[in-house]
Amino acid sequence: MKIFIIDYGMGNLRSVMNAFHALGYDAVIANKPDDLRSADRIVLPGVGAFGDAMNNLQRCGWVDVLNEEVKVKGKPFLGICLGMQILATSGTEHGMHGGLNWIRGSAIRLQCENANLRIPHIGWNDVRLVKKGGLYNGLSDPQAFYFVHSYALVPEDKDWISGMCDYGGEFVASVEKDNIYAVQFHPEKSHKIGLAALKNFATVKRI
Repeated sequence: MKIFIIDYGMGNLRSVMNAFHALGYDAVIANKPDDLRSADRIVLPGVGAFGDAMNNLQRCGWVDVLNEEVKVKGKPFLGICLGMQILATSGTEHGMHGGLNWIRGSAIRLQCENANLRIPHIGWNDVRLVKKGGLYNGLSDPQAFYFVHSYALVPEDKDWISGMCDYGGEFVASVEKDNIYAVQFHPEKSHKIGLAALKNFATVKRI
């Protein structure tokens, strides 16, 4: 089994790759869209701005291949941080931008009601597990993961939600449906629990 991690200029790819290597999986960096055709699983990490991420994906030809390999062929997909947000219909960071539109909804700035909490949200926070299978298979509720973000995905269909987090107000920490998984936190920085989530992704059955 081969896990491909997409290099589109928007993330710390090697930390994700090394996390899979630590679990004993064959994970490599995909430098061109055609690499995904031989992938068994696809990971889209991301750090930065929504609009820049979509521009990079479109300019380098990733979007059509992603739609084919994930949406049509059903390969398991994991979005991490910004890689979760751009699954939305749109994002509001520095203006309005179109996303991949795999999940109807928008990525918006965190709505923090506590003036003592700063944005970006950085650090460890508990995630309430809404769905107990998938990435969270075998994990007790709640679990702490490591976050670094200012925006979060708000899906129109709440059935997508697999995890919630509270940071001066609740936001969606993870989503899951069919072969698509995505997390707002960084599993590669979340120690043993993060590795457990990545192992669960590596072992989910292909639809």
